[in-house]
Amino acid sequence: MKKNLFMALGVFFTLLAVIGIIVPVLPTTPFLLVASFCFVRSSEKMNNWLINHRIFGAYIGTYMKYRAVRKDMKIRAVLLLWGSLLLSALLVRNLHVIFVLLVVGMGVTAYILSLKTMTAEMEREAALLTSGTGSVE
Repeated sequence: MKKNLFMALGVFFTLLAVIGIIVPVLPTTPFLLVASFCFVRSSEKMNNWLINHRIFGAYIGTYMKYRAVRKDMKIRAVLLLWGSLLLSALLVRNLHVIFVLLVVGMGVTAYILSLKTMTAEMEREAALLTSGTGSVE
């Protein structure tokens, strides 16, 4: 029963992460980390799939190893976030909703900016590791 619950939660959080790739208000990496946490407790096969996935693996792998995010990803996330919030505010035109969007936007922006930024050395090492051409000890 417990294993099935963790499997279902892993799939759920993976789906949220997919939505998070498209909708910048949802954070992708934390959902993938929670999904991995659940898969570790339910299915080694699913966890390996997630970690080695060509898209998801990059999110999880670099974050788990360095506890950091690339600077361009932070910039892109903030720009997409505020672009979608601005579009939403223009479409909704309700002061209360705009206020909520503003508060959520500020909170998500603060979270994104609070994440550690990868250094050039970390990025070089990550590129070597993901390309499979070298290993760094």
